[in-house]
Amino acid sequence: MADTTPYSALLSQAKAGEVYLNNESAAYTMYKACDKRLADLDALLITSVRAQNVSGFGDFDMARQLEAKFRLQASNDPNSIYEVILKDIEAVKQLREVFSLSFKHLTGQDIENANALDYTTEQVK
Repeated sequence: MADTTPYSALLSQAKAGEVYLNNESAAYTMYKACDKRLADLDALLITSVRAQNVSGFGDFDMARQLEAKFRLQASNDPNSIYEVILKDIEAVKQLREVFSLSFKHLTGQDIENANALDYTTEQVK
């Protein structure tokens, strides 16, 4: 995904230290939300791969054309559901990294190494 997107531009700015989320709790929560969204998108990606195996419309020519049209929508097209999900996955990964960088900027600690229980316990105090 070599295209420049708003998310890749934001990530570049975050890597340069130009922008960051200024609330560590929000950065942590958003990072975890991105993890959840990535898991959901991975499940959708598997479903979209299954949708590429279109059949059952019959043996006539129009049925094969319809199968081909559905197959094209499922894959082999820049706007196919498969490609759209891949773009969404890339965007969420970039956002997750922005939140990770924000957390590190504020706490000096990698979010992956932060103990969730310790972090939330500190927030309650």
